[in-house]
Amino acid sequence: MKHVISVLVENKVGVLSRITGLFSGRGFNIESLAVGETENVDISRMTIVVSGDDSILEQVRKQLGKVVDTIKVTDYTGTDYVERNLILIKVSALPGKRNEIIELVDVFRGKIIDVGQKDMIVEISGPEDRLEAVINLLRPFGIKEVARTGRIAMNRGPK
Repeated sequence: MKHVISVLVENKVGVLSRITGLFSGRGFNIESLAVGETENVDISRMTIVVSGDDSILEQVRKQLGKVVDTIKVTDYTGTDYVERNLILIKVSALPGKRNEIIELVDVFRGKIIDVGQKDMIVEISGPEDRLEAVINLLRPFGIKEVARTGRIAMNRGPK
């Protein structure tokens, strides 16, 4: 089962290494990792996506809570949350094909952020399945390069 875990940590040197070490030490491969400051510059949010057995992952969550620099651990599995990813795609864009690419990017509410003589760089954000759909549709034009962020997530507020 896939788990999306948020870990609020003190923004200090070495914290990322200690946290990720807990996962690798238990044989979990981290599929996605995004880290950034929160509204408080002294606190960072780590969003970690990992697949694994629920009982073993529960042990990892408990151990995360024991790391001195950890403030809060949240497993979004089974909760109502919002997630986003960001992708940059450099795609071959000869002058005769540019309008097709622009229209396709518009459908996905993306942006063209750079145009060269032979290529364009596209920015798309959204759930992972949306990003995969864009990649599949742009592939026939010739994808030259892809850069992705890790997944970020946040619990929804009460309705």
